[in-house]
Amino acid sequence: MNPMSIRRRNRINEQFSARLIEMLESPAYRVLSRSAHLVIARIEIELAHHGGNDNGRLPVTTDDFVAYGMHHRASVAPAIREAEALGFIRITERGRGGSAEHRSPNYFFLTFAHARNSHAQPPTHDWRRIGTLEDAERIASAARAEKNPRAVALGKRNWGKRRRRIRKKSNANKNRNRFAKPVPKPVPETGTENHKTPVPVTGTTPRFKNRYYFLESGYGGYGGTTTTGGR
Repeated sequence: MNPMSIRRRNRINEQFSARLIEMLESPAYRVLSRSAHLVIARIEIELAHHGGNDNGRLPVTTDDFVAYGMHHRASVAPAIREAEALGFIRITERGRGGSAEHRSPNYFFLTFAHARNSHAQPPTHDWRRIGTLEDAERIASAARAEKNPRAVALGKRNWGKRRRRIRKKSNANKNRNRFAKPVPKPVPETGTENHKTPVPVTGTTPRFKNRYYFLESGYGGYGGTTTTGGR
């Protein structure tokens, strides 16, 4: 039998991402938060979308991270800082916000990924510099708490603009409703106007067909005097 014709049973026929067992057992990997895991995984997916090329020029936006499973946009930046401080990723070019023609995403580099150019540029494995769990926990906590003052100021300014737009739109809706012509409420049809309601007979007034009986019985007298009339 030709050895080349034997099909390998352990072959992976789809794209995959290799991770060293040493990295999975490292202190840096063991203290990663869920958000940092999602950040690393999403950048690995971006490397696969590029066919294993362009490591270091992998653009991933905040919307990409949120669509992948991060529930809050505010948790993206701390998770990126944590993954970078623990040595799994690097930001090679920082993006910026703004309008559509001016904004740009961050560009990432995976320190542990084996890309197509790994022979020329082997993985750096920056996570190896952290030796203990205590150091890893301290570095991760400090990275998540550290904020860029410029980014915070820019975020507050953008939120102020957004809040003013929301308030202006709300006031416009109130004025539109204020000067709108009132619409009369429809009167429900009860159905009584098409039918004649009979007048109930109370029975308090006696009815007499014979006026002479009326006089003889004392109902028609004046001053309490009973009169009789001839026929």
